Amino acid sequence: MEGSTRVGWSPARYREAGSAFVVRSMTVVHSQEAQYGETLEATTWVANFRRGILTTREIRLNGPRGLLASATQEWVHVTGGLRPVRASAECQAAFPVEEIEPSPTLPICVEEIDSQTSEFTFELWHSWMDPLGHANHPMYLDWCDEALCRGMHQAGLDPVGLRPVAERVTWKLGVEAPDRVSVMTTVKGVTALDEVVFEHRIINSEQKLCATAVTVRGLAGVSGRLLLQAFVGE
Repeated sequence: MEGSTRVGWSPARYREAGSAFVVRSMTVVHSQEAQYGETLEATTWVANFRRGILTTREIRLNGPRGLLASATQEWVHVTGGLRPVRASAECQAAFPVEEIEPSPTLPICVEEIDSQTSEFTFELWHSWMDPLGHANHPMYLDWCDEALCRGMHQAGLDPVGLRPVAERVTWKLGVEAPDRVSVMTTVKGVTALDEVVFEHRIINSEQKLCATAVTVRGLAGVSGRLLLQAFVGE
């Protein structure tokens, strides 16, 4: 938001133009966790702008101990009614494409696992909705992690120990309060470092697929195999 505002496209200008960018997918790789009191620096640039509609934005988050997280996001330029539309020439000119470094990728799954699907269902809160009346995109990842935390708790593991490694989320439909949504979670496999790869499907009360996610998670201070055991019983 700050980067867009600096080049002349503040939230107010988007409202005046009757357009916006909405996120379609996001991949994040965590290098280390931020610590309390650290000053963080975020760097962002546009790596692609296809047909004036689809754009790739890169984000890097650094602290005094080095890189904390790398992210790449795919955004779609839309009208106020969320219909994809080509951005104006002024908007496209404000976001020149830069080639600085490659996008982050998820860790490779070296061992595939067959597991049953677990379900976490809840009712959306009105206070979670963004100005467009939909749940904002970071919340979907929170729901996936909450599904994992509940499975950990049921298996006797402390959910506080869940450690983010990487994730990719792709959005298909917005969800609105007070609908009920379900997070359907399965184990996909394990990485070379024994981190567990989960697949999630987020479905609304009409059984429509609203988002998919892949989360790579470990446990703080102990082997991720304990996390695997919590979901597959091995």
